[in-house]
Amino acid sequence: MQPIIIVLIILVVLVFIALIKTVQVIPQASAAIVERFGRYTRTLSAGLNIVVPFIDTIRNRIDLREQVVPFPPQPVITQDNLVVNIDTVIYYQVTDARAATYEVASYIQAIEQLTVTTLRNIIGGMDLERTLTSREEINAALRGVLDEATGKWGIRVNRVELKAIEPPTSIQDSMEKQMRADRDKRAAILTAEGIRQSQILTAEGEKQSSILRAEGDAKAAALRAEGEAQAIRTVFESIHAGDPDQKLLAYQYLQMLPKIAEGDANKLWIIPSELNDALKGLGGIVNIPGAPGNGGPTTPAPRRESPPLDKN
Repeated sequence: MQPIIIVLIILVVLVFIALIKTVQVIPQASAAIVERFGRYTRTLSAGLNIVVPFIDTIRNRIDLREQVVPFPPQPVITQDNLVVNIDTVIYYQVTDARAATYEVASYIQAIEQLTVTTLRNIIGGMDLERTLTSREEINAALRGVLDEATGKWGIRVNRVELKAIEPPTSIQDSMEKQMRADRDKRAAILTAEGIRQSQILTAEGEKQSSILRAEGDAKAAALRAEGEAQAIRTVFESIHAGDPDQKLLAYQYLQMLPKIAEGDANKLWIIPSELNDALKGLGGIVNIPGAPGNGGPTTPAPRRESPPLDKN
């Protein structure tokens, strides 16, 4: 009985192994290459697949999702004989699992070497300044060459990016000094422009202020003149409306004489000949005997100017 049990156990194990090899589950976004006696037969897609055990074998399982592969820095010589280190990143996707398995031994290594050689060809035709400012151009040229070369390998290159472009240390120092000088120059120019603009604005403000002040003074003078004219017209109209007689006018005239002599600078003043007419009117008011117009002589005195009277 012992040998029979051992044989049955062996058969069960073999059947279990055969079932495992017969049923193949392929994950989503993956593919598997099936070979029969070392020859390609078919490609298994995602899902449950049945193969012949011990006859069909799974050669390779390939991820069909987009892959990202960074490559280490590569030294590249520019057109002006400067060595720069360039880091690249490749975004690719396997579109044909059979071609990726049988057309190239290692498509990752092949893409890396193709990227390096293509990059050297592109950068070799550019100087350092153009290399640093033409990333999009370099990316587009790399992608075009890689996509064309990897098409027969069943691979599609979606994007190529330059992570970093590092020139030599001495060149970096020179570039930093140049950039610092340019920044200082721009700062000085901006400062000068600011000062100039400030001075212009200040001058414009002073000009506007002077104009407004002059306009205000002119309007004020005009208003003052208009007020004085109005006051004179009012006084004149009041005088005419009151119909003053000769006596009132003479009295007002005599009241203004002391004001004429006011002030420290007035050392002497001259009495005009019209004072006689004023005295006539005043004599009539206060009834001064002998005054002209009040019983006195009516013959006018000869016109002559009185001698200057000293105030002191």
